[in-house]
Amino acid sequence: MKHYLALFALFFSFAGHAQVLRKRTTMLMGGRFDITIVAKDSAEAEENIKEVIAEITRIENLISDWKPTSLVSEVNACAGIRPVHVEMEVFELTERAIALSILTNGAFDISFAAMDRIWKFDGSMTEMPTAVAIAKSVEKVGYQNIILDKKHMTIFLKRKGMKIGFGALGEGYATDRCRDMMLKKGVEAGIVNGSGDMSAWGKQPDGSDWVIGITDPKRQGALFAVVPLRQGAVVTSGSYEKFVVFNNKRYSHIINPATGYPATGLTSVTVFGPSAERANGFSTSLMVLGKNAGMKLINDFPEFSCIMITDNGKVFTSKNFDISDYQTQ
Repeated sequence: MKHYLALFALFFSFAGHAQVLRKRTTMLMGGRFDITIVAKDSAEAEENIKEVIAEITRIENLISDWKPTSLVSEVNACAGIRPVHVEMEVFELTERAIALSILTNGAFDISFAAMDRIWKFDGSMTEMPTAVAIAKSVEKVGYQNIILDKKHMTIFLKRKGMKIGFGALGEGYATDRCRDMMLKKGVEAGIVNGSGDMSAWGKQPDGSDWVIGITDPKRQGALFAVVPLRQGAVVTSGSYEKFVVFNNKRYSHIINPATGYPATGLTSVTVFGPSAERANGFSTSLMVLGKNAGMKLINDFPEFSCIMITDNGKVFTSKNFDISDYQTQ
């Protein structure tokens, strides 16, 4: 369930301020990372950026299922054969992912990595897959078959052919880790943006809040809202760039791992909260669950808030978020 995200930070001129802002873009974990650090001088900012890149690289080597030497790749290679001993960090990330699967009744599931890619969103599909093909595509998916043994710190995938993959959740985790690492070091402000999964802290050099622009899915290149981000995270899941239409019904590229059918009804979901990892899991899940069930879920977590845009352009927000404060029009 690759996310096509529509978030970016808006920066302004900082002439005359003692602190400097430095930004670097690099490709890590299969996607783009934009790293922004505020420091007293350029040398200090660049050194901190290097440390952030090193931390993301470390996490990538630990959890990326496309790297054959990672622990997650070993877990996948041993599916149906034996449990694999992993580091506590990988175990706990898997534990949190399964808890999210339970919470969302399978709308989020890291074992989606084994799903057959029968839906095409490149314009080549002329008809829907059959119900039989859809059911078969998720035969090896099921978080219930991920067996964790905390005593021995092992992960076992019960069925041969199963796979787990953290995808964008891993990017969110990495941005959270880097934010916490910089805060612990005494770095007062910055943003780590992993393909749209943003963790921010502190303020811009002029003392103003970081400002996040949310792309309008109905108007290419236009902003729907501009929202301040204060010591927190924001993630968007959207289907406005990749979808198919059959019988006048719009099918998102975000697939429900429990059924194999694409999500319908919502064009985008933006989630704000203290953790990019959790916000990512929520944004994906809400797209799959749809407006009513999704809103019911997010309203149970007051530390998180969300904006939903439906396929017909209507906007809904969680009960703790007033969009009128931030809309651009």
